[in-house]
Amino acid sequence: MTRSIIYSPEAAPPIGPYSQAVKATGSFIFTSGQIPLNADGNMVDGDVSAQTHAVCANLKAILASSGAGFEHVVKTTVFLQDMNDFGAMNEVYKQYFTGDQPPARSTIQVARLPKDARVEIECVACVS
Repeated sequence: MTRSIIYSPEAAPPIGPYSQAVKATGSFIFTSGQIPLNADGNMVDGDVSAQTHAVCANLKAILASSGAGFEHVVKTTVFLQDMNDFGAMNEVYKQYFTGDQPPARSTIQVARLPKDARVEIECVACVS
């Protein structure tokens, strides 16, 4: 198995001992969970919609750094601070994961997210 670290300066930098993403066996890309940080590491203010846009922008930059896009994503996991934000998050999410074959997804409410973010999303993509 080959393993390479993916890093995009256009996405938020890691705030702990983890990589933005890892590409494995030349095909699979596993992103770390992305919270609504700008590329300079500052939190994006606003509601869950604004924060979901920021998270998706980070994911887009990270995926692009490895030659992938949202069309390559096979699985996402969404972590919400409040499940009442599900509808608003979903409205933004579907703007990025378009088409008639979206990835598999799990959505989980959690007690707390890093930096008190309202949303965090991680994904697995597959490129040939």
